[in-house]
Amino acid sequence: MTTKDRVLTLLTACKGAYLSGEELAQSLKLSRAAVWKAVSALKEMGLPIKTQPGKGYCLEAGADFLTRGGIESRLEPGRNWSVQVLGEVTSTNAVLRQQASAGAPDGTVLIAGSQSQGRGRLGRSFYSPADTGVYLSVLLRRDWGPLEARKLTTMAALAACRAVQQVSGKKAGIKWVNDVFLEGKKVCGILTEAAFSLEDGKLEYAVVGAGFNAHCPPGGFPEELASVAGPVFDSPQEEGRNRLAAAFLNAFAGVLAAPQTYQQASKEKCLV
Repeated sequence: MTTKDRVLTLLTACKGAYLSGEELAQSLKLSRAAVWKAVSALKEMGLPIKTQPGKGYCLEAGADFLTRGGIESRLEPGRNWSVQVLGEVTSTNAVLRQQASAGAPDGTVLIAGSQSQGRGRLGRSFYSPADTGVYLSVLLRRDWGPLEARKLTTMAALAACRAVQQVSGKKAGIKWVNDVFLEGKKVCGILTEAAFSLEDGKLEYAVVGAGFNAHCPPGGFPEELASVAGPVFDSPQEEGRNRLAAAFLNAFAGVLAAPQTYQQASKEKCLV
């Protein structure tokens, strides 16, 4: 666990209360400078940490923020995902594809709080504002041919549908294979990209991206999206985005472990 993660763990355990730099330093056996550096890095990631001279640092209670610990603590046993959480990236798919080319292993997951160049199908842009969504990509390495790999988008959409239903308590549906709808509005989009070997035609790796609108951005969605896009949650929920990310990873692992679920989208009446 990094210094940043250790500091965040303590602040999370005392959400809503101040911990002095000295208390953090003593508890974690760190220098005050190391604590300050870790808190600064957490703030840069967008975490709502208040600083007050004489009192120290406080993680706001009830805030909805993304953290690796908050996601990993909700993963089911045996789900061997290796999770990374960043504040902002260009595109989680693009960054993870770079990592895949550099040898990142199967099960690597990249999650971001915002994307500056979020992408959808056919090169379309994907609206990815800060602090209101979950933008994640999963790296898979399987001994699959093209026909098997083609199922990944539908499998991910089914997992997203189940995750949305789990955290919202509302019935979600799949449209156009790669979009998840809730109450008539799109709440998630799926983008799958892959590389194949020219020698045997087998899958080298696949990167499956899922972008969720967890809750409405301040001021609502842009005019061009307002009639189409909707949120998973009616209002910000405490650790709602951590719960949503973990629910998707748990559901996706389950679908991957039982490929026959590819056929269940219509059986479960997920299609809209």
